[in-house]
Amino acid sequence: MGNPEGRFTLTLYADLECPFCRSYFPVLKRWVAGNADVALQWHHLPLAAHEPAASAEARLAECAGQASGHAAFWQAVEWVYAHTRSDGQGLPEDLRYPDLTPPIEQCIASERPDAAIRAQTAEATSSGVTATPSLRLHDRETGKAILLQGPIEGDALLSAMDMLAAGDPAATPTTSEMPADVVGDMPR
Repeated sequence: MGNPEGRFTLTLYADLECPFCRSYFPVLKRWVAGNADVALQWHHLPLAAHEPAASAEARLAECAGQASGHAAFWQAVEWVYAHTRSDGQGLPEDLRYPDLTPPIEQCIASERPDAAIRAQTAEATSSGVTATPSLRLHDRETGKAILLQGPIEGDALLSAMDMLAAGDPAATPTTSEMPADVVGDMPR
């Protein structure tokens, strides 16, 4: 979401059952839309306390993206947040995703989405992400990145962008990236 050619990549580590993520996502989406130099990426981090609903919803979003692209992924995320009961309660039992197609159903029945979800969860853990929502802001020009825990306001994100652009020594070089073959399959 946002500008894929932008200087900054903002990675949101989130759980689709996280009530804080649910309320923060529309705020972050508006902020990204207003900042032409930012691309937003999503990384699934289903929390154990929210299972099995968090992983089931992550599978739906992944499969929507794999079947129909970036816009479908983000649409599925928004739909889940609009309908989930949160905190591990999941979606109402009688509710079905309105854009469920045979390719999405086949994907959900397969193990394909699990690989991306596991890789994203492992990357989050190795990067020190301990809570959702968390953000990693990466400056493509300087190669520096900073991890920000919690729902970060727009002014703080702008300050972090300025810090990275200035080459602030408090920021760290990006050391853990996901393998290109895993990233290439992601619908972000």
